[in-house]
Amino acid sequence: MTIHDIAKMAGVSSAAVSRYLNGGPLSVEKRALIQSAIEQTGYRPDMAAQTLRTGKVRQIGVVAPSLNSQSVSRVAAGIAEELEAADYLMLLANSDSDEAKELERNHTAGIILMGTVWTPALAKAVAACDVPVVVTGQKFPDVPCVCNDDRAAARELAQRMLIRGRKKLVYLGGPERDTATGSERRQGVQDALTTAGLDGEHLTWICCNAFTYEEGCRCMKELLTVCPELDGVVCVTDTVALGALTALKAAGRTVGGNVSLAGIGDNWADAVAEPALTTVHFYQDQIGVEAARMLLEMIRESKKEKKDRPLRQLTLGYTVVERGSI
Repeated sequence: MTIHDIAKMAGVSSAAVSRYLNGGPLSVEKRALIQSAIEQTGYRPDMAAQTLRTGKVRQIGVVAPSLNSQSVSRVAAGIAEELEAADYLMLLANSDSDEAKELERNHTAGIILMGTVWTPALAKAVAACDVPVVVTGQKFPDVPCVCNDDRAAARELAQRMLIRGRKKLVYLGGPERDTATGSERRQGVQDALTTAGLDGEHLTWICCNAFTYEEGCRCMKELLTVCPELDGVVCVTDTVALGALTALKAAGRTVGGNVSLAGIGDNWADAVAEPALTTVHFYQDQIGVEAARMLLEMIRESKKEKKDRPLRQLTLGYTVVERGSI
């Protein structure tokens, strides 16, 4: 199927179809005829050929630190949905958390960086990038972003434990260089303790080397040794929490009875754990949709609009999914 076939079906010239596809001037009548022919055939123009004709790139680079993450796949799905509706192609790349790879681009109109770590080198690269950049999952200075309210989510989990009479909360966290999953979630737990009149500043916590089941189990065993009187555990992710659940059971603790446990992420396995895991649901698909919308708006702006636009940073809400573990 070519534009010549579409032109024949619509009863117009090939030049008219070309103008339609490239956003050129066209009468309402011809536009309707061409649109009807395209909808009947499912025709999609060749993107490479369209780029050569118009000089406009219709590809967006999406860079993830890892591809084996449920949250990454959900954000990517949201991005893909929005880009497809706007007739852009998503090019997904895995940086393996290597900042040197994150802004390497190959003929893209813009870049979305997922859950990266902010460093001086990356800040310099973003400032020098000649296409728009949007970040998801993190909030960085002077960079457009769409992120979760990590601090508030962790704070609410801790508050729900405190309401149930828990007094000695601990935290299984992540590396502090990752602002969202590191310091923000830890500070949320500390906020809840401080507000309740407890010693949030000296929260007992441990940093997991990776967000894995095995690390959750190992770190929970270590915390039970350091703080045997603990009665509430907030975990940086659900996978870590599921490992902690195993360690708590092995130590003879009754999760949901004499100790509360919660994670973050709303993993599919949470509902089938015993007891089922209390967690936080982030709207990751919507993060992707909003990031793509933000980037497309930036691409479409005139030079003057780009110069005058305010910094766009959007924080989405969350839902606590309370189950038996708390």
